[in-house]
Amino acid sequence: MELHQVRYFLAVASTLNFTRAAEQCNVTQPALTKGVQKLEQELGGQLIYRERQLTQLTDLGKEVLPMLERTLAAAQAVRRRAQEFQRKEVAPLKIGLAPSISASLVLDPIAEIAKFVPGLHVELREGSAEKLVDLLLEGEINAAMVGDVQDIPARIDDWLLFEERYVAVLAPTHQLANRPSISIDDLRETVLLERAGCDVGPKILRSYFPEEPPHRGHCSGNDLHLQHMAAAGFGLMLAPEHMPRLPTLKTIPLEGDPVSREVRLLAVQGRRYSPALDAFIKVARLRDWTVEVPHQGIPLESRGHTLSWSEDRSQAAADSSIASSVGMAVADEARCALARYSDGSLP
Repeated sequence: MELHQVRYFLAVASTLNFTRAAEQCNVTQPALTKGVQKLEQELGGQLIYRERQLTQLTDLGKEVLPMLERTLAAAQAVRRRAQEFQRKEVAPLKIGLAPSISASLVLDPIAEIAKFVPGLHVELREGSAEKLVDLLLEGEINAAMVGDVQDIPARIDDWLLFEERYVAVLAPTHQLANRPSISIDDLRETVLLERAGCDVGPKILRSYFPEEPPHRGHCSGNDLHLQHMAAAGFGLMLAPEHMPRLPTLKTIPLEGDPVSREVRLLAVQGRRYSPALDAFIKVARLRDWTVEVPHQGIPLESRGHTLSWSEDRSQAAADSSIASSVGMAVADEARCALARYSDGSLP
Protein backbone atom coordinates (compact mmCIF):
# COMPACT_ATOMS: atom_id res chain seq x y z
CA MET A 1 0.00 0.00 0.00
CA GLU A 2 1.41 3.37 -1.01
CA LEU A 3 0.39 6.79 0.25
CA HIS A 4 -0.47 8.16 -3.18
CA GLN A 5 -2.97 5.29 -3.62
CA VAL A 6 -4.57 6.22 -0.29
CA ARG A 7 -4.70 9.87 -1.36
CA TYR A 8 -6.38 8.95 -4.67
CA PHE A 9 -9.02 6.84 -2.90
CA LEU A 10 -9.78 9.58 -0.35
CA ALA A 11 -10.18 12.12 -3.16
CA VAL A 12 -12.71 9.90 -4.90
CA ALA A 13 -14.49 9.23 -1.61
CA SER A 14 -14.87 12.97 -0.95
CA THR A 15 -15.93 13.97 -4.49
CA LEU A 16 -17.63 10.77 -5.70
CA ASN A 17 -16.32 11.79 -9.12
CA PHE A 18 -13.19 10.38 -10.75
CA THR A 19 -12.65 13.44 -12.97
CA ARG A 20 -12.78 15.93 -10.11
CA ALA A 21 -10.71 13.61 -7.92
CA ALA A 22 -8.00 13.45 -10.59
CA GLU A 23 -7.97 17.25 -10.84
CA GLN A 24 -7.76 17.52 -7.05
CA CYS A 25 -4.76 15.16 -6.99
CA ASN A 26 -3.20 16.84 -10.04
CA VAL A 27 -2.95 13.57 -12.00
CA THR A 28 -4.63 12.15 -15.06
CA GLN A 29 -7.84 10.19 -14.58
CA PRO A 30 -6.30 6.91 -15.87
CA ALA A 31 -3.43 7.27 -13.36
CA LEU A 32 -5.88 7.87 -10.52
CA THR A 33 -8.05 4.93 -11.56
CA LYS A 34 -5.01 2.67 -11.74
CA GLY A 35 -3.89 3.77 -8.25
CA VAL A 36 -7.30 3.03 -6.75
CA GLN A 37 -7.39 -0.37 -8.44
CA LYS A 38 -3.98 -1.26 -7.00
CA LEU A 39 -5.22 -0.30 -3.55
CA GLU A 40 -8.27 -2.52 -4.02
CA GLN A 41 -6.00 -5.41 -4.99
CA GLU A 42 -3.89 -4.79 -1.90
CA LEU A 43 -6.94 -4.83 0.37
CA GLY A 44 -8.57 -7.74 -1.42
CA GLY A 45 -11.89 -6.16 -2.31
CA GLN A 46 -13.67 -3.44 -4.23
CA LEU A 47 -13.71 -0.06 -2.51
CA ILE A 48 -15.66 2.02 -5.02
CA TYR A 49 -18.79 1.06 -6.97
CA ARG A 50 -18.97 2.84 -10.32
CA GLU A 51 -21.85 2.54 -12.78
CA ARG A 52 -22.28 5.18 -15.48
CA GLN A 53 -22.82 8.48 -13.63
CA LEU A 54 -23.20 6.80 -10.22
CA THR A 55 -20.12 6.55 -7.99
CA GLN A 56 -20.34 5.41 -4.38
CA LEU A 57 -18.35 3.57 -1.74
CA THR A 58 -18.84 -0.13 -1.21
CA ASP A 59 -19.32 -1.49 2.31
CA LEU A 60 -15.61 -2.27 2.43
CA GLY A 61 -14.82 1.24 1.23
CA LYS A 62 -16.96 2.73 4.00
CA GLU A 63 -15.29 0.46 6.56
CA VAL A 64 -11.71 1.40 5.69
CA LEU A 65 -12.36 5.09 4.94
CA PRO A 66 -11.79 6.45 8.48
CA MET A 67 -8.68 4.31 8.93
CA LEU A 68 -7.18 5.49 5.67
CA GLU A 69 -8.01 9.10 6.57
CA ARG A 70 -6.07 8.70 9.81
CA THR A 71 -3.21 7.04 7.94
CA LEU A 72 -2.84 9.91 5.50
CA ALA A 73 -3.20 12.52 8.26
CA ALA A 74 -0.49 10.81 10.31
CA ALA A 75 1.85 10.63 7.33
CA GLN A 76 1.33 14.32 6.61
CA ALA A 77 1.95 15.18 10.28
CA VAL A 78 5.22 13.23 10.21
CA ARG A 79 6.31 15.07 7.07
CA ARG A 80 5.45 18.47 8.58
CA ARG A 81 7.27 17.66 11.83
CA ALA A 82 10.37 16.54 9.94
CA GLN A 83 10.36 19.73 7.88
CA GLU A 84 9.95 21.86 11.02
CA PHE A 85 12.81 20.01 12.67
CA GLN A 86 15.10 20.51 9.69
CA ARG A 87 14.26 24.22 9.69
CA LYS A 88 14.96 24.27 13.45
CA GLU A 89 11.36 25.32 14.12
CA VAL A 90 10.95 22.53 16.70
CA ALA A 91 13.42 21.96 19.54
CA PRO A 92 12.38 18.78 21.37
CA LEU A 93 13.63 18.23 24.92
CA LYS A 94 12.75 15.03 26.80
CA ILE A 95 13.50 15.08 30.51
CA GLY A 96 13.17 12.12 32.85
CA LEU A 97 12.26 12.62 36.50
CA ALA A 98 12.61 10.11 39.32
CA PRO A 99 9.37 9.57 41.31
CA SER A 100 10.59 11.72 44.21
CA ILE A 101 11.62 14.63 41.96
CA SER A 102 8.83 17.15 41.53
CA ALA A 103 8.25 18.64 38.08
CA SER A 104 8.26 22.03 39.81
CA LEU A 105 12.06 21.86 39.85
CA VAL A 106 12.37 22.07 36.07
CA LEU A 107 9.67 24.65 35.35
CA ASP A 108 11.82 27.75 35.87
CA PRO A 109 14.81 26.37 33.91
CA ILE A 110 12.47 25.44 31.06
CA ALA A 111 10.90 28.90 31.11
CA GLU A 112 14.38 30.43 31.03
CA ILE A 113 15.63 28.53 27.99
CA ALA A 114 12.31 28.95 26.18
CA LYS A 115 13.19 32.65 25.87
CA PHE A 116 16.24 31.82 23.77
CA VAL A 117 15.50 28.47 22.12
CA PRO A 118 12.70 28.89 19.53
CA GLY A 119 10.19 26.09 19.13
CA LEU A 120 11.02 24.44 22.47
CA HIS A 121 8.86 21.35 22.97
CA VAL A 122 9.30 19.66 26.36
CA GLU A 123 8.23 16.15 27.30
CA LEU A 124 8.48 14.99 30.93
CA ARG A 125 8.66 11.30 31.77
CA GLU A 126 8.73 9.62 35.17
CA GLY A 127 10.57 6.45 36.09
CA SER A 128 12.95 4.89 38.58
CA ALA A 129 16.57 6.03 38.44
CA GLU A 130 17.59 2.73 36.88
CA LYS A 131 14.86 2.98 34.25
CA LEU A 132 15.82 6.56 33.41
CA VAL A 133 19.45 5.55 32.92
CA ASP A 134 18.28 2.90 30.44
CA LEU A 135 16.11 5.46 28.63
CA LEU A 136 19.09 7.82 28.41
CA LEU A 137 21.32 5.16 26.87
CA GLU A 138 18.55 4.17 24.45
CA GLY A 139 18.07 7.79 23.38
CA GLU A 140 14.45 7.89 24.58
CA ILE A 141 15.16 10.89 26.84
CA ASN A 142 17.82 13.60 26.65
CA ALA A 143 18.46 14.28 30.35
CA ALA A 144 17.30 13.05 33.73
CA MET A 145 17.05 14.37 37.26
CA VAL A 146 17.36 11.66 39.89
CA GLY A 147 17.92 11.23 43.61
CA ASP A 148 20.38 8.79 45.08
CA VAL A 149 21.42 6.33 42.40
CA GLN A 150 23.86 3.44 42.57
CA ASP A 151 26.31 2.25 39.91
CA ILE A 152 25.97 5.00 37.29
CA PRO A 153 27.38 3.62 34.00
CA ALA A 154 30.65 5.12 32.78
CA ARG A 155 28.85 6.44 29.67
CA ILE A 156 26.65 8.70 31.81
CA ASP A 157 27.77 12.18 32.87
CA ASP A 158 26.32 13.27 36.20
CA TRP A 159 26.39 16.59 38.03
CA LEU A 160 25.40 17.19 41.64
CA LEU A 161 22.83 20.00 41.71
CA PHE A 162 21.95 20.12 45.39
CA GLU A 163 21.32 18.09 48.52
CA GLU A 164 18.08 18.33 50.45
CA ARG A 165 16.47 16.92 53.55
CA TYR A 166 13.22 15.06 53.95
CA VAL A 167 10.50 16.62 56.09
CA ALA A 168 7.18 15.56 57.57
CA VAL A 169 4.08 16.81 55.74
CA LEU A 170 0.86 16.73 57.73
CA ALA A 171 -2.43 18.44 58.44
CA PRO A 172 -2.54 21.27 61.03
CA THR A 173 -4.95 19.10 63.01
CA HIS A 174 -2.52 16.17 63.24
CA GLN A 175 -1.42 15.27 66.77
CA LEU A 176 2.21 16.09 65.88
CA ALA A 177 1.44 19.34 64.06
CA ASN A 178 2.56 21.62 66.91
CA ARG A 179 5.95 19.98 67.47
CA PRO A 180 9.06 22.05 66.55
CA SER A 181 10.53 18.84 65.15
CA ILE A 182 9.46 15.21 64.92
CA SER A 183 11.54 12.46 66.46
CA ILE A 184 12.08 8.92 65.30
CA ASP A 185 10.00 7.69 68.23
CA ASP A 186 7.14 9.94 67.11
CA LEU A 187 7.28 8.46 63.61
CA ARG A 188 7.23 4.94 64.95
CA GLU A 189 3.97 5.68 66.74
CA THR A 190 2.13 7.41 63.89
CA VAL A 191 0.59 6.25 60.63
CA LEU A 192 2.68 6.92 57.52
CA LEU A 193 1.32 7.47 54.03
CA GLU A 194 3.51 5.60 51.57
CA ARG A 195 4.73 6.85 48.19
CA ALA A 196 4.80 3.80 45.90
CA GLY A 197 8.05 3.46 43.96
CA CYS A 198 9.86 6.11 46.01
CA ASP A 199 13.61 5.82 45.41
CA VAL A 200 14.34 7.08 48.95
CA GLY A 201 11.98 4.56 50.56
CA PRO A 202 14.70 2.02 51.44
CA LYS A 203 16.82 4.76 53.07
CA ILE A 204 13.84 5.87 55.17
CA LEU A 205 13.23 2.32 56.34
CA ARG A 206 16.89 1.84 57.27
CA SER A 207 17.04 5.15 59.14
CA TYR A 208 13.77 5.04 61.05
CA PHE A 209 12.60 1.46 61.14
CA PRO A 210 15.62 -0.87 61.19
CA GLU A 211 13.93 -3.46 63.42
CA GLU A 212 10.21 -3.35 62.68
CA PRO A 213 8.18 -1.88 59.81
CA PRO A 214 6.27 1.39 60.26
CA HIS A 215 2.53 1.72 60.75
CA ARG A 216 1.67 2.10 57.07
CA GLY A 217 -1.57 3.72 56.08
CA HIS A 218 -2.68 4.36 52.55
CA CYS A 219 -0.41 4.17 49.53
CA SER A 220 -0.28 5.96 46.18
CA GLY A 221 2.13 6.55 43.34
CA ASN A 222 0.93 10.15 43.10
CA ASP A 223 2.21 12.80 45.54
CA LEU A 224 -0.92 14.93 45.19
CA HIS A 225 -3.13 11.98 46.16
CA LEU A 226 -1.05 11.46 49.29
CA GLN A 227 -1.24 15.17 50.13
CA HIS A 228 -5.02 15.11 49.95
CA MET A 229 -5.06 12.07 52.23
CA ALA A 230 -2.71 13.80 54.66
CA ALA A 231 -4.91 16.93 54.59
CA ALA A 232 -7.91 14.73 55.41
CA GLY A 233 -6.10 13.37 58.45
CA PHE A 234 -5.36 9.86 57.21
CA GLY A 235 -1.70 10.06 58.24
CA LEU A 236 1.65 11.75 57.79
CA MET A 237 3.86 11.65 54.73
CA LEU A 238 7.62 12.07 54.40
CA ALA A 239 8.58 14.16 51.38
CA PRO A 240 11.56 16.02 49.93
CA GLU A 241 11.68 19.60 51.07
CA HIS A 242 11.33 21.05 47.54
CA MET A 243 8.00 19.33 46.86
CA PRO A 244 5.14 21.83 46.37
CA ARG A 245 2.37 21.18 48.86
CA LEU A 246 -1.27 22.03 49.38
CA PRO A 247 -1.84 25.26 51.34
CA THR A 248 -3.82 23.25 53.89
CA LEU A 249 -0.69 21.29 54.90
CA LYS A 250 2.35 22.19 56.96
CA THR A 251 5.88 20.82 57.08
CA ILE A 252 7.93 20.02 60.16
CA PRO A 253 11.65 19.09 60.18
CA LEU A 254 12.70 15.66 61.32
CA GLU A 255 14.83 15.60 64.44
CA GLY A 256 18.48 15.32 63.49
CA ASP A 257 17.63 15.24 59.77
CA PRO A 258 18.55 11.55 59.47
CA VAL A 259 17.37 11.35 55.84
CA SER A 260 18.68 13.53 53.04
CA ARG A 261 19.45 12.88 49.43
CA GLU A 262 21.42 14.31 46.54
CA VAL A 263 19.67 15.44 43.38
CA ARG A 264 21.73 14.86 40.24
CA LEU A 265 21.46 15.75 36.58
CA LEU A 266 22.31 12.97 34.12
CA ALA A 267 23.13 13.02 30.41
CA VAL A 268 24.96 10.68 28.02
CA GLN A 269 28.66 11.33 27.41
CA GLY A 270 29.86 12.08 23.90
CA ARG A 271 26.41 12.47 22.43
CA ARG A 272 25.73 15.54 20.33
CA TYR A 273 23.73 18.04 22.37
CA SER A 274 20.84 19.83 20.71
CA PRO A 275 20.55 23.56 21.47
CA ALA A 276 17.67 22.82 23.86
CA LEU A 277 19.61 20.18 25.81
CA ASP A 278 22.78 22.27 25.80
CA ALA A 279 20.91 25.24 27.26
CA PHE A 280 19.02 23.10 29.81
CA ILE A 281 22.21 21.55 31.19
CA LYS A 282 23.90 24.93 31.49
CA VAL A 283 20.89 26.51 33.21
CA ALA A 284 20.55 23.59 35.62
CA ARG A 285 24.24 23.65 36.57
CA LEU A 286 24.37 27.44 37.00
CA ARG A 287 21.06 27.73 38.82
CA ASP A 288 20.82 28.83 42.44
CA TRP A 289 18.73 25.94 43.72
CA THR A 290 18.15 27.62 47.09
CA VAL A 291 15.12 29.19 45.39
CA GLU A 292 13.45 25.76 45.29
CA VAL A 293 15.16 24.32 48.40
CA PRO A 294 15.10 27.17 50.94
CA HIS A 295 17.28 25.49 53.58
CA GLN A 296 19.99 24.33 51.17
CA GLY A 297 23.29 25.75 52.40
CA ILE A 298 21.68 27.21 55.57
CA PRO A 299 22.65 25.56 58.88
CA LEU A 300 19.71 24.73 61.16
CA GLU A 301 19.99 23.70 64.79
CA SER A 302 17.79 20.70 64.17
CA ARG A 303 19.97 19.52 61.32
CA GLY A 304 23.52 19.58 62.63
CA HIS A 305 25.00 19.97 59.15
CA THR A 306 25.02 22.33 56.20
CA LEU A 307 23.94 21.46 52.68
CA SER A 308 26.10 22.97 49.98
CA TRP A 309 26.42 23.40 46.23
CA SER A 310 28.43 20.96 44.18
CA GLU A 311 32.04 21.88 43.39
CA ASP A 312 31.15 22.64 39.76
CA ARG A 313 28.41 25.04 40.76
CA SER A 314 30.55 26.70 43.44
CA GLN A 315 33.20 27.45 40.83
CA ALA A 316 30.55 28.75 38.47
CA ALA A 317 29.11 30.98 41.17
CA ALA A 318 32.59 32.29 41.96
CA ASP A 319 32.92 33.49 38.41
CA SER A 320 31.25 36.88 38.77
CA SER A 321 30.96 37.38 35.03
CA ILE A 322 28.53 34.44 34.95
CA ALA A 323 26.92 34.65 38.36
CA SER A 324 26.10 38.34 37.92
CA SER A 325 23.81 37.56 35.01
CA VAL A 326 22.85 33.94 34.58
CA GLY A 327 20.11 34.83 32.12
CA MET A 328 22.55 36.70 29.86
CA ALA A 329 24.99 33.79 29.96
CA VAL A 330 22.26 31.33 29.07
CA ALA A 331 21.13 33.52 26.19
CA ASP A 332 24.67 33.72 24.81
CA GLU A 333 25.23 29.99 25.23
CA ALA A 334 21.90 29.17 23.58
CA ARG A 335 22.63 31.44 20.61
CA CYS A 336 26.11 29.92 20.22
CA ALA A 337 24.63 26.41 20.46
CA LEU A 338 22.06 27.22 17.80
CA ALA A 339 24.76 28.54 15.50
CA ARG A 340 26.99 25.52 16.06
CA TYR A 341 24.06 23.15 15.62
CA SER A 342 23.13 24.75 12.33
CA ASP A 343 26.63 24.50 10.85
CA GLY A 344 27.21 21.00 12.23
CA SER A 345 30.08 21.94 14.55
CA LEU A 346 28.31 21.29 17.86
CA PRO A 347 30.27 18.54 19.68
